[in-house]
Amino acid sequence: MTNEPDQQSSPASFYESPQAARHARPEKFLYLACLHQGTGVDEPDFLAVVDAEDGRVVHETPMPNVGDELHHFGWNRCSSACHGPDRSHLIVPGFRSSRIHVLNVAEDARRPRIEKVIEPQELVDKTGYTRPHTVHCMPGDNVVVSMLGDRDGGGAGGFAVLDARTFEVKGRWENGGAPPPFNYDFWYQPRKNVLASSEFGEPNAYEKGFDIEDVAAGRYGSRLHFWNLAERRVEQTLELGETGRLPLEVRWLHDPEADEGFVGAALSSTMWHFRRDNGSFTADQVIAVENAELDGWPLPGGVPGLITDLLVSMDDRYLYFTNWLHGDLRQYDISDPANPRLTGRVWLGGLLGKPNDAGRELGGGPQMIQLSLDGRRLYVTNSLYSTWDNQFYPELRSWLLRVNCSPDGGMQVDRDFFVDLHERPAGPARAHEVRLQGGDCTTEIFQ
Repeated sequence: MTNEPDQQSSPASFYESPQAARHARPEKFLYLACLHQGTGVDEPDFLAVVDAEDGRVVHETPMPNVGDELHHFGWNRCSSACHGPDRSHLIVPGFRSSRIHVLNVAEDARRPRIEKVIEPQELVDKTGYTRPHTVHCMPGDNVVVSMLGDRDGGGAGGFAVLDARTFEVKGRWENGGAPPPFNYDFWYQPRKNVLASSEFGEPNAYEKGFDIEDVAAGRYGSRLHFWNLAERRVEQTLELGETGRLPLEVRWLHDPEADEGFVGAALSSTMWHFRRDNGSFTADQVIAVENAELDGWPLPGGVPGLITDLLVSMDDRYLYFTNWLHGDLRQYDISDPANPRLTGRVWLGGLLGKPNDAGRELGGGPQMIQLSLDGRRLYVTNSLYSTWDNQFYPELRSWLLRVNCSPDGGMQVDRDFFVDLHERPAGPARAHEVRLQGGDCTTEIFQ
């Protein structure tokens, strides 16, 4: 194994514009967050390195502790924040443990090495927060991490800042004032001086599993927040209401001049288009997934689609999202963002018993997605969160697969690419988020 920097992760992997990023060379390997929580395997979670050509797991980097629940992770640098060495480290939080791991990928990109571990007590002491989630590099030598809980597992609504060179915890990102009651995902547009954040719920509610009574009790969110990026304070909040419950993933259009994007409300199974006109943001529901009837379903109103992840292609032409409970993955043409048009759909498991398009038995449903910069290859995993996995898909068998996307619309499962995490020699694990080593459609933001 060579220790020379991989050509794909050299400084040429930073792009001046979305148009330049679309011409990136195809990814050679993937980074995949894998967890053991909920599987019965009492071993540390690990970051897998997957060969993008044949789907082989070529390396696993185990974490030093058991029970982290690796979830979302990100880079120390992307195209909007050109500080420090080139895309040299991955910031890998433990969503359940509140531990943050810093992995060096500069020395050998195919064999990540743990360089530093930030323990939960340090995060609490310096920020008052727990449950790290979304990671984005940001201008000013910063890495910002959304934090979902306070020190006791209640709702928080804040962000932690790491130094992008030393990875020391600097403290809170927000500049005083009362934070939102809940926090989850975020995305920012430097040219527009704005950051958008969404809401999930209290860790003390979601960690034990989903209970519909917690929604009525106000323990889950339904709001979208817009922050002044320079001043680090909330300027506007939109209440999405009963048809906008659990607004999870937030995706701006990639055009750095864009003042609009999308957020998916998971429980309500609705997609919202937000935009700024005359200085203020509005949000309109543009897609609704109808609940489905299913014998034995315990909750009122039928089975929701449960939109758990979404992304926008680098050319801002297509919106993709997953319905984790129904089992379908959708592609919409968003040339007119206010009027999405369905152009592709594949079935990948789910509770509804639909024949799947993978040519093999699939447990669970499509959950996390990641798209190549050229928009041709979409990677899909099926683990949501360990207690929710076990609640809705008992004895879940986890996988990573690839879907080929046509530039003119339409999708087809690549039946030659399949990673079975259940049958690994060391015991079953579950696959969550995917990162591509030269950048991807959910890490690249442009200055």
